[in-house]
Order: sequence, then structure tokens, then C-alpha cells
Amino acid sequence: MITIRIRAAAAATLFLVLLSLVSGLTAQEAALAVGPIDQKATRQTTALLANLKQIAPGQTLFGQQDALAYGVNWRDYYAWRSDVKDVSGMSPALFGWDISKLGQRDINIDTIPFVRMKEWMKEVYQRGGVNTVSWHADNFVTGGSSWDTEGRVVATILPGGKYHADYVAKLDLFADFVRDLRHGFLFRKDVPIIFRPFHEHSGNWFWWGKAHCTPEEYKALWHFTVKYLRDEKKLHNLLYAYSPDIVESREEYLERYPGDDYVDIIGIDNYQDFRAGGKIDDAIQRLRMIVEIADEKGKVAALTETGLEGVPEADWWTKKFLYALTSDPVASRIAWAMVWRNSTATHHYAPYPDQVSAADFKKFSAVPEILFLEELPKVYRRNRP
Repeated sequence: MITIRIRAAAAATLFLVLLSLVSGLTAQEAALAVGPIDQKATRQTTALLANLKQIAPGQTLFGQQDALAYGVNWRDYYAWRSDVKDVSGMSPALFGWDISKLGQRDINIDTIPFVRMKEWMKEVYQRGGVNTVSWHADNFVTGGSSWDTEGRVVATILPGGKYHADYVAKLDLFADFVRDLRHGFLFRKDVPIIFRPFHEHSGNWFWWGKAHCTPEEYKALWHFTVKYLRDEKKLHNLLYAYSPDIVESREEYLERYPGDDYVDIIGIDNYQDFRAGGKIDDAIQRLRMIVEIADEKGKVAALTETGLEGVPEADWWTKKFLYALTSDPVASRIAWAMVWRNSTATHHYAPYPDQVSAADFKKFSAVPEILFLEELPKVYRRNRP
């Protein structure tokens, strides 16, 4: 008896080919037909994924972390404001948030009140924007931060591990947080969220990094997390984003990939290629890689975290960032690119008024291939091609 083993990537590709043949759809249309990993996903969540797939071939959403909470030299919890809007007149299309410290104190790792965060997330949804959530989870063994790598943490929070119950309790808190994100009066709807846990695991700086757990342990943690939130807590408004830091090969990218049944977004975090001494062509090659993987699997590709701290180059947005996002016909097919937060005059990733790159950012924001909130189609309604 001969046993044929087909790798996950090949199986996904075969599925798309068969779907195309049986249905009469083109390969691209077949990929668009692949829905969320949650078969009970809400209509709005399903529509968001489908619309990101439709947008990605021609345009890219611009996003920023913590954009509404504060900027350089201002902090306003009760206004729709961002440095991006102050400079360009438009808001980011995608807004990043972090749930670190949830249940431990009233503010997150970046001092944003969780109560206000939920209000902003609901307003983002109401205005037609997209929310994504990361989680710089504290070390369950030592009580230290995400950057405390002592204790082989992942093994201890898996089922049967010493701190598994503590991990489940954190997931319960997150589930309660997500359930509070309901919008509407008579017909309340769950706000769709792109959830991006255990990011940059290809590095060693977080306790879930590659030096601190095996590929099998990382996958097991991801599997448990998805199944618990989806199947036990009945959260059907989440899309799951997988986002290693930069890698040098497809094999390295997929080494800890949890599988097609557990991932909606094929992402990558990349600061290195955009820093002084980095090579934009390398960034483009990495984007090509994730787009090709996403195409094979019927997923969405995204540049999930990036940027240049301080943006000291006056023409960085159009000469480097825009070039990376638009110059290559394959690499350009990412759904979004999100830069990190604006905190101070020395720690910011988007311009603010009178910052050296502000004028160039205005040019960047006017390029039709880059989408801001005011330019987005209705992403929570299914738009048939």
C-alpha cells in the first residue's frame, strides 16, 4: 500500500485548482471564494475578508498603530484626531491596537485606557475602517513583559502545562473585551477584528520566539488559541493573522505556520529593510514571497508592521515606502501596510505637522494605489466583482 503525503501548501493549491475546474471560476476568483477559517464567521467578518482580497490586487490600505490615542505633542481621548489626518487631511484606513495588560490594569502597554480603546474601535467600524489587534502578552512564568524570555513559557501554557489555566483566564478576558465591541441599537453587530497574536516569532526577543519554543509547541499554542476563542467562546468576528518578522526563505516562513485551517492573513513584520543600511529591494522580495504564499492558499497578504523610526528622510514616503508597495506587480498585491505608533518627537513612524517628511507624506497620500479611510469602499458589505 502506497501512502501519498501532500504538503499543506500543495494541498491548498490543489484545492484552488479543483475549485476553479469544478466551478468554472478563474484561479483568482477561486481564491476569492475561500472564506474565513471560521465557518460561522459573521456576515460582516466574511465580507471584510472578501473585500480585502478584492482590493489587494490594485490598492493597499494604509494603517497605523494607536493613531487615534495620541500623537507627537498631543493626547486627546475625546476627539477623532491623528497625526496622519493633521498632515494629509485623511485618516488611516486600518487602526492597530494592543491588549497587553488587559485584566491587570485600566490601561494597556501604551497607556491607552481599555474603555476608550473599545469606543475608538467601535467608531472605526462605524466609519468603515478596519481594526487589528496585537498582544504583547506578559510572561506567564515570571510575570515579566513579553521581552522576558525566561521559563520556556509556551510549554507551560499548553494544555497540561503548569500555567495553562492562567492562559485560559487571559483568553477569557480577551473574549469579554471582544464581546463588548458591539455596535448598533436595535440590530447590534459584532465589530470584526483582525487578531494578530504571537507575532515576530521568527526572532528571539519575545518569549514565544523561535529560540524559546519548538515549532510543534508554537503551532500547538496557535491551534489551542484559535479553537478556544472560536469554538469554546463562540467568537465569530475574528480573522487570524500570522506575522513572523523578516525571514530569508519560504521554508523559514512556513516552519511554524499553524496550517491553512488556522490562518486567514499571511503577514510579515519588516522594519529592518526600511532602516538606514536596509535594502528596499529585499523588502520587495519578502513581499513577493508572502503574496505568492497567500495566492497558493487563498489567503490575504499584508505588511502587518513596518516603518522607519523618526522618518528622518524628507522623501522617504515616495522614494522608498511607495516604491516598495507599488513597483513590483506581485509584491504590490498586499492588502495593507501598517506603520507603528507616534509617541514623541524621537519615537514616531508617521509624520506630524512640520516634520521633515510631512510634505512628502501628502504626496504619498494622494497616490491612488494607497487607500485611506475616506477612500475605502464599504468593506463590511459583500461587493461582488
